[in-house]
Amino acid sequence: MSDTPLPPAVCVLGMGLIGGSLMRAAAPHVPVFGWSPGRDTRAAAAADGFTVAEGLESALRRATETDALVVLAAPVTALPSLLRAIDETAPATRLTDVAGVKSPVAVEVAALAPRARYIGSHPMTGTEHSGWAAGSAGLFADRTWVTTLDEDSDADLWAPIAGLALTIGSRVVPCEADAHDDAAARISHLPHLMAAALAQVGAMGGPLALSLAAGSFADGTRVAATRPELVRAMCESNAEHLIEAMDEALAQLGVARGSLASSGSLAKITSQGYEARTALARRFDDLEPFTLTGGDLVDQLLSVGAVGGYVTGVSGAGGRLSVEAMYPRDE
Repeated sequence: MSDTPLPPAVCVLGMGLIGGSLMRAAAPHVPVFGWSPGRDTRAAAAADGFTVAEGLESALRRATETDALVVLAAPVTALPSLLRAIDETAPATRLTDVAGVKSPVAVEVAALAPRARYIGSHPMTGTEHSGWAAGSAGLFADRTWVTTLDEDSDADLWAPIAGLALTIGSRVVPCEADAHDDAAARISHLPHLMAAALAQVGAMGGPLALSLAAGSFADGTRVAATRPELVRAMCESNAEHLIEAMDEALAQLGVARGSLASSGSLAKITSQGYEARTALARRFDDLEPFTLTGGDLVDQLLSVGAVGGYVTGVSGAGGRLSVEAMYPRDE
């Protein structure tokens, strides 16, 4: 949409893989500046031509002056200190984050920066690499960008964040924070643990096993190369949902082991796994365009996400907001 709302500017706190990629992707569309605690990171970003604040306080002062959208792109363990600084220096700032968990972050924002104009985000993208040099402007293209809402959310705060995500190539999925955390435990956090377990089992086979490792092992263990402290921060902060997902995975493996030991068959797990993976490739096949407007826009947005749809466009402002979405035709 030609009149897609965008934030007046974007201030990224944490210029690693996601934060650095966001700066690169957003720079052609809105003024962008950032800060990171690492001097080498700041120097690398500045050398690439980006505006970098020397200190957190100066970054937040500039964010206030420009009414910038502040993006928390640091590990979840660093968010409390950033939120305290925001409450002290830029208490009413526009605020989002890119953390892999949403309910714990929302609780921290409410406690530590209660005046911030906050909408949670989670771009569902990444690689096993980290740091400024790993970033790419194309990281968000054709990827899902989650925005978390509840019944008290302000659609006017949501719209520029969604507009930014759409402008850099993402599809936007609105959902409630707890629903996101349950889903993320299954399709993001559990895969990290499964990859770690698979990598260890392969290594237990010794040099021969690793010398034979090919595509399926490499694909299955790719995210095990992610920095362990980042995986821990993400997974441990979503323990309740992750434990439930782990229990379900262990149950599947337990049934498969029992079947293999008793009858020599793995028919159930292989056939059902094939069907589930095939469904992933077809997940958007039954969606069709739909326009959302009206005073209950937040409720409509949550409905879109809940049934597997996504937002493709946002235009207007205030009571004139209009949202284009893809929605299941049978709903």
